[in-house]
Amino acid sequence: MTTISEKIAKLINDQINAELYSAYLYQEMADFYFDEKLLGFAKWFDKQAEEELEHAKKFLDYLRQHGKKVTLKDVKAPKCKLKEIRDGLKIQVEHEELVTSLIDKIMDQAILEKDYRTQSFLKWFIDEQVEEESHSAELLERYDLYSKDLSLLARLDHELGERK
Repeated sequence: MTTISEKIAKLINDQINAELYSAYLYQEMADFYFDEKLLGFAKWFDKQAEEELEHAKKFLDYLRQHGKKVTLKDVKAPKCKLKEIRDGLKIQVEHEELVTSLIDKIMDQAILEKDYRTQSFLKWFIDEQVEEESHSAELLERYDLYSKDLSLLARLDHELGERK
């Protein structure tokens, strides 16, 4: 069986850790919004945390499928201390951009190595990141528009709560 390089395996192990950190980060945000009684925002970030765990599992399964050792590392607690409702939304945009750059780094290495299997595998994540960046930026923009009108903010919270 053709396998992936040690360099690719290390980058993917690092990505597993980044995805787990993302889940911690979004769970912390969900808890903040729950405490603020913005249950729709809380649900949104709960779902984001679940998605990040699914992403970590996909990367983990990919390593296993290619006979590579999964090396789990400590997941550091998020250092963001949210004070305002907008804070979590802004951090989400920045964090999704960071995650995109990490996935791009793996893709760059896969291209360099002509590792077509990993390139194919990463395509789903690249598409997912386009969606994640778009959704997080849109949510921040909508918050900025709606935050001055409590009824619009309540509507946004309700919409977020209906996320499946």
